[in-house]
Amino acid sequence: MAITVNLDVMMAKRKMSLNELSSKVDITLSNLSILKTGKAKAIRFSTLEAICQALECQPGDILEYVSDNS
Repeated sequence: MAITVNLDVMMAKRKMSLNELSSKVDITLSNLSILKTGKAKAIRFSTLEAICQALECQPGDILEYVSDNS
């Protein structure tokens, strides 16, 4: 079981930099980078909500379940 984080894809679609998203969401660059690279072990719903609001997207646009069997 794997959850893939497509934050970089959504940021590219919205033409938004890490710095810009970091300031809009009020999260540190290092924590946002950890999330973007898929190394995060968890995310708070409040953080996910703020990211979705800033990027004008749905949680499913950022997070994707990929089965081990695929």
